[in-house]
Amino acid sequence: MIDPEIALLRLLHREREQLREHLDEADRAYDTLETLAGAFLRAGSLTRADADVELLSDYRRIQQVLEDITDVIQHSLASMHLTSLRREVGERVLSRDRRQIENGVRVRAMYSEQACVSPEVAEHLRRRVEAGVEVRIASAVPMPLIIADEQFAVVPVDPAEPAAGAVLARGPALVRSYLALYEHCWHTALPYGDGSAPDLGGDGLSEQQRAALSMLASGMKDEKIARGLGVSLRTVSRMLSELMQEMGATSRFEAGVRAYRLGWVD
Repeated sequence: MIDPEIALLRLLHREREQLREHLDEADRAYDTLETLAGAFLRAGSLTRADADVELLSDYRRIQQVLEDITDVIQHSLASMHLTSLRREVGERVLSRDRRQIENGVRVRAMYSEQACVSPEVAEHLRRRVEAGVEVRIASAVPMPLIIADEQFAVVPVDPAEPAAGAVLARGPALVRSYLALYEHCWHTALPYGDGSAPDLGGDGLSEQQRAALSMLASGMKDEKIARGLGVSLRTVSRMLSELMQEMGATSRFEAGVRAYRLGWVD
């Protein structure tokens, strides 16, 4: 018969060995997670003024990066949008808005006037405002942009060609420059839903778009239109391209003629 004390010591020994195995497994799991997190977050660089960039060419990788970033936000999320979101994407955005705002994150979103002409988009923006998102409308948005906690920024490789991919910028040294651009656009934009947002005519055009079409119809070149509107040449080119696509015009001349026929310009 085994002495009770010896049996107890053996039991304690086995428990201690099992506990050591569990601790070793936990240490290995922690090391793995730390390595994976370091590869994405580059935590060492985020405490300094270093900068790091990653080219994102695959759509699924871009979406995964956006999801990963939004999961680690602690303080603020700022975004710019050139176009409206698909309905299913919009629902995910609203769900994420509510979760982040409940966690104390300040969420801001800026949209171009052209993106807000449809009733569906207006309803989506109304719901975002109700959820606590600060929404503003700008006459022109330079590019799609997402900034998180002054530590991450996702920007297009080529603002004029969304399919070209995106760039993930990490670290304050780079992100602060994008944030300065965002703050400039934010302060020149108008709050959505308070009666001061830009008015769109019955044709769905903003005053800036109507002025651009009028100058186009009068024969002005893009450079002169840009100077007349006080915007960049790239903004004018994008604006006119969007309007031409909406009208189904294949040339600038045809766009001017159709604008007259539609009563969009005098």
